[in-house]
Amino acid sequence: MTIRFARPTDRLDEVVRFYEEGLGLERIGEFDDHAGYSGVILGLPGRDVQLELLTHEDGSPGEAPSAENLLVLYLGGAAARDRAAERLRALGSEPVPAENPWWDGLAALTFADPDGWRVVLVPRAWGG
Repeated sequence: MTIRFARPTDRLDEVVRFYEEGLGLERIGEFDDHAGYSGVILGLPGRDVQLELLTHEDGSPGEAPSAENLLVLYLGGAAARDRAAERLRALGSEPVPAENPWWDGLAALTFADPDGWRVVLVPRAWGG
């Protein structure tokens, strides 16, 4: 089974750069002008779970709906979290406060992508 999450953006190049260069996700596909839609598909981190970022020639529905719409990445250690955070900082992104204090207790860092969608970098695997 493959799962793909798709979300629109009016800043496709900036958002793809955030996820691809900043978070190190692999580009596994892309499409151009498919019924007015263009986009990039990224693996999370392999190919079984995918993030599709797309734009429409007429624009998208708008900004992120809330600070609790999250993509949570369990990175397997503080060093991996720190490497991802450094790449994001190099792109000009700084951590933002987590809406839910749960993430602070896990030593997670939260970043907002160029559209305001939040990504949480958790240093350890989820254990329930």
